[in-house]
Amino acid sequence: MSSKKPIVINSEVNKVAGLKSFVGKKQEKSVDFMGEKIPVRKLTVAQVMEIQEKAKDAGEDESRNFDLLKDVIRYGAEGGDDLSDEDFDSFALDDLTKLSSAIMKHSGISPEQGKGKAN
Repeated sequence: MSSKKPIVINSEVNKVAGLKSFVGKKQEKSVDFMGEKIPVRKLTVAQVMEIQEKAKDAGEDESRNFDLLKDVIRYGAEGGDDLSDEDFDSFALDDLTKLSSAIMKHSGISPEQGKGKAN
């Protein structure tokens, strides 16, 4: 009869990380933009709330809605925060709209929710 010793596992190594350890962690995926792949990040709750508040105020004002689109891209696309307003003017609106929509979808919101409308 052999005595089996219990296997001791170092609890520090196998400790499941607490939720706090995920604060600030960026979740990325690649999306198509102008025939290339570009990494996009999920927007934070604070960024989503800011965008929704600005969207309510923007209403149908095209200039303010374009500013919102730029905010989404600056927050969510890799290198987006380096783009000037003049840089944005050099892109096709359709390409920017698709990129903004991909960022919002990746973040768990639809463009209609971004404008404060219910689905």
